[in-house]
Amino acid sequence: MNESASCEISTDRQRLDVALIHQFLSTSYWARGIPRKVVEQCIENSLCFGAFVAGRQVGFARIVSDFASFAYLADVFVVEEHRGKGIGKQLIQAVVDHPRLQGLRRILLATKDAHGLYARFGFRPLTNPEHFMSVHRPDIYKQSGTKGF
Repeated sequence: MNESASCEISTDRQRLDVALIHQFLSTSYWARGIPRKVVEQCIENSLCFGAFVAGRQVGFARIVSDFASFAYLADVFVVEEHRGKGIGKQLIQAVVDHPRLQGLRRILLATKDAHGLYARFGFRPLTNPEHFMSVHRPDIYKQSGTKGF
């Protein structure tokens, strides 16, 4: 039996290893330098998915949603030593199958390098990217005391 077969996906926030999540995100290309307090607030205000092997957390994903029409998939990762074992696929499958996310009009995500993974679950490039706008502040965690717009 390979490790992916024994991977457990849970939405129980009490099981999440916040130190692991913070360590990974703070060195990621999308959230470099994120403060632990911000990670804790993100977890508190999201539907979170933890991937566990032998009781140890090895992956994470979170959904920000109104649970009626829209969701944003964020902060998806599998720790390096567990990549290539199908855990990412199991994690995304659990997200798209979650009962609270059924019937949504749109689930959005951003990725630099995992298009193939998400395409397996129906994600496609934006049909009309010119319709979308964003406020993007990639250095926000380097600034101190910045709040709001």
